[in-house]
Amino acid sequence: MDMTRIDNTPRQAATGRSAVTVRGLVKHYGETKALDGVDLDVREGTVLGVLGPNGAGKTTLVRCLSTLITPDAGTATVAGFDVLRQPRQLRRVIGLTGQYASVDEKLPGWENLYLIGRLLDLPRKEARRRADELLERFSLTEAAKRPASTYSGGMRRRLDLAASMIGSPAVLYLDEPTTGLDPRTRNEVWQEVKRMVADGVTVLLTTQYMEEAEQLASELTVIDRGKVIAGGRIDELKARVGGRTLRIRPADPLQLRPLAAMFDELGLTGLATTIVDAETDSVLVPVLSDEQLTAVVGAVTARGITIASISTELPSLDEVFLSLTGHKASAPQDENPARAYEEVSA
Repeated sequence: MDMTRIDNTPRQAATGRSAVTVRGLVKHYGETKALDGVDLDVREGTVLGVLGPNGAGKTTLVRCLSTLITPDAGTATVAGFDVLRQPRQLRRVIGLTGQYASVDEKLPGWENLYLIGRLLDLPRKEARRRADELLERFSLTEAAKRPASTYSGGMRRRLDLAASMIGSPAVLYLDEPTTGLDPRTRNEVWQEVKRMVADGVTVLLTTQYMEEAEQLASELTVIDRGKVIAGGRIDELKARVGGRTLRIRPADPLQLRPLAAMFDELGLTGLATTIVDAETDSVLVPVLSDEQLTAVVGAVTARGITIASISTELPSLDEVFLSLTGHKASAPQDENPARAYEEVSA
């Protein structure tokens, strides 16, 4: 589904202003609170990644902010428009790409884009130009005259993303945008999102792909059971989880296992054990404090072991997700497909 505005004015780079402001957003489905007082801010010209396990409330949040469903309580402002009081104006400044491609499969790719352009009141000439431009940008020009039903899943996803951009949206919602795509196509989508953000578009991205969040998001908000449980820059969240890994590569690979055994014998890393990474000829040493780090480096020096390199690494985003939610990141899945359109704002 596409909801965008017609505005080809070049956008400014990221500012400190908030393009999306949400306060106390609540949404009930019977006895279940899909959203339970959600607060978040998305700065103009940036990507906010919204992470959470299946059923956390991510898709419900996107549907509320795109006027597909009505929240039960709270306030939300997007690009200066109130979600509840100004839904018609809001729909003309946003774009939405959901978890499943929503293009008309009976129409050729070009006609899909041209039709949406005309529905958005673009003049015929401009609608043709935008359709041609976006088909080329998403490497779909050769398939422009073929029915969308003949497209692969990745091609339909790219066409769907192109459709969400026909009206040059100020704010774009991407709800699990690369679900089911092969790695090459996923990279193409990532590059296009980065290009849009460079042009000043603000993006709210829901995803369970940790690599996708690392690639695209400036900041993250973690939702679980309808509540925001953490937020901030990726490095801030990693630091909050705590713990670092010291990667030590001895000059002599034969020192790998003796080095790991030495740390375990000395008990320098507490209950954690060291790991030998044979692929990189290095030893991974978990450290929880600066004192431990100093002790580990001192032990290496005292033994007279020559070190080729040493570095510290923060926890992975997967580890952050597990620590914050108690769940592993699972395959993307719609929270409740049956309710996707049960409520539509006027």
